[in-house]
Amino acid sequence: MSQGRTEPPSPAPRSAIPLGIWALGFVSLLMDVSSEMIHALLPIYLVTVMGASMGAIGLIEGIAEATASITKVFSGALSDWLGKRKALTALGYGLAAVAKPVFPLATSIGWVMAARFVDRIGKGVRGAPRDALIADIAPIELRGASFGLRQSLDTVGAFLGPAIAIGLMALTGNQFRMVFWAAVLPAFLATALLLIAVREPAASKAPRPARFPLSAAALRQLGGAFWLVVGIAFVFTLARFSEAFLVLRAQRLGLPVALAPMTLVTMNVVYALAAYPAGVLSDRFDRMTIVTIGFALLIAADLALAFAGGLAGAALGVALWGLHLGMTQGVLSTLVADAAPASQRGAAFGIFNLASGLALLVASLVAGALWDAFGARATFLAGAAFTALALIGLAVAARFAPAVHASVAISKRDEKKPG
Repeated sequence: MSQGRTEPPSPAPRSAIPLGIWALGFVSLLMDVSSEMIHALLPIYLVTVMGASMGAIGLIEGIAEATASITKVFSGALSDWLGKRKALTALGYGLAAVAKPVFPLATSIGWVMAARFVDRIGKGVRGAPRDALIADIAPIELRGASFGLRQSLDTVGAFLGPAIAIGLMALTGNQFRMVFWAAVLPAFLATALLLIAVREPAASKAPRPARFPLSAAALRQLGGAFWLVVGIAFVFTLARFSEAFLVLRAQRLGLPVALAPMTLVTMNVVYALAAYPAGVLSDRFDRMTIVTIGFALLIAADLALAFAGGLAGAALGVALWGLHLGMTQGVLSTLVADAAPASQRGAAFGIFNLASGLALLVASLVAGALWDAFGARATFLAGAAFTALALIGLAVAARFAPAVHASVAISKRDEKKPG
C-alpha cells in the first residue's frame, strides 16, 4: 500500500531526536519497570494465592485496559482545549505512582481490581497528552523514529521489570508482596523525572478555540485518514488479547512460578529491539506495509503458542508476539500523528486508544472464556483466525487507501510550511 509521500524526508541522525523525547522515553522506562514488576507476577498471584479463575483474570485485565482507554479520550481532548499536555501527563504518572502501594496491601481480589483500576486511570490520563506532546516536540522527518524511540525505551522497562521481579522472587523465596513493595520506588522516580526534565513546547501552549474538542464538528475535522487508522487498530486489537495469557500459557507448559516473568522478559526484549528500527523504517518507507507485516507476525505467534508442546515452542510464540508489537504499536501511533490536525492531536490519540482499549476488553473476555471452556489451544487458534480475517479485510480496504494517503501527505506538507 502506497502512502503517497510526495516529499520523502532524507534520513536524519539519531542525535537529532530532541532531548525531550529521550526524557519522556526514560520516564516511560521507569514507570514500566514498576508496572511490569507487578504485572508479570499478578496473574500467577491471583490464581495461586487468591484463587481467581481464568475468566476473572480476563475481566480484571479487560476492565483495567478499557478504563485507561476511555480516560485517554477525555484527557487528550482536555490537553487540546487547555494546551497543557505536560500537566496532564504528570497527573497521570502521579496517579499510577500512588496506586502502586495498594498491590502489596491488598487482601482480596476486589482490592487488586481497585488498584489496577486507579493505576490504569493514571495510564489513561497520561497516555494521549504524552503522545500528543511527542508529536509536538518531534521534527516531522523524525516522527516515526521519535515514537519508535519512546516505545523502545518504554519496552526496555517492560523487560527490566520482570527480570528484576525474577531476581527478587529468588532472593525472597517467592514472596509476592515484597516484590510488589520494591516496585513502588521506580514509579515515583518516573514522576519526578518528568517534572524536572520535560518542557512543554510552544506548539502545546498555543491558545485553543473555546469549543468542545469531541463535538461532532470537531470529530469530522479529524478526517478520513485518521478514521481509517482507528478502524485498522480496532479490528486487529480484537485479535490481540492481554499478555497475561502468554504468562499463563508458559506456566502450563512447564515454566516454574519463580521464572514466570521470563515470558514478558522475552517478549519485551524482542519488542524493544524492533520498535525503534520499525519507526526509522516507517520514516523512509511505507508505514502501512510495516504494520501489515507486523500483524502477519501475530498469526505466526498465535499458531506457535497454540501448538507448542513445550517451553521451546512457547518461547518462539512469545518472541514472535514481541516482534509483532515492535512492528505495529509505534508505527500506528505515528500514523495517528500523521493523519490528525496538530490542534486535535490529544483528542485523536484519545479516540485511537479508546477504540484499541474497547477491542482489548472484548478480546480479553473472549480469550478467558475460550480458555475456561476449551483450553489454551482454542484461545490462540481463535486469535490467529481473527487476525487472518482482518488481514483479508485490510487488503480489501487498500483500494480506498490512495485518497486517504493523499490527505495525509497534504497534512504533512502543510506542517512543513513556515508559520
